[in-house]
Amino acid sequence: MAKKDKADKDRGEKKKAKKKEPPAFGVLNSTVTQVARALRTRLSHGLAESGLYPGQDGVVQLLAQEDGQTPGALAHRLGVKAPTMTRTIGRMEAQGFVQRRTDGRDGRLTKVYLTDEGRGSVARIDEAMQACEAQALAGLSGKELKTLVKLLSVIEDNLVHNGVARPPATSDDD
Repeated sequence: MAKKDKADKDRGEKKKAKKKEPPAFGVLNSTVTQVARALRTRLSHGLAESGLYPGQDGVVQLLAQEDGQTPGALAHRLGVKAPTMTRTIGRMEAQGFVQRRTDGRDGRLTKVYLTDEGRGSVARIDEAMQACEAQALAGLSGKELKTLVKLLSVIEDNLVHNGVARPPATSDDD
């Protein structure tokens, strides 16, 4: 066998021998948890400059979409318990971001509304989110970002639907 042919054959065998092992068990959980924590920490620093504490941005964003929601509705939409939301609203009221008012049609209901200060914080939240996302995505191509989002969506769908197989989404780009 010619020297060149033997070298090509050796490289081929080495490629086969270096079969990639699947990631270790638990690597997804720990990686996603660490990334989520890092994202939330970075965003929290950006929000702090606006006087907002972690979690308050979600309340502001929901009220910006639909002002005048009950604390229970806000808690449900944000996936937190009602007492947590009550404390958050109390703190935000003391900071001047929201105010509570009795519902005009049903005096038993209390609804939460953004103040002018709260409405002004919407743009600051958006800026903090954009800065956080830009930092997180530095070095990724558009194609890599699209793939990442697609894969994370599949994982979320698997978890939300308890592993029940669902037909894959079709895309013109695939």
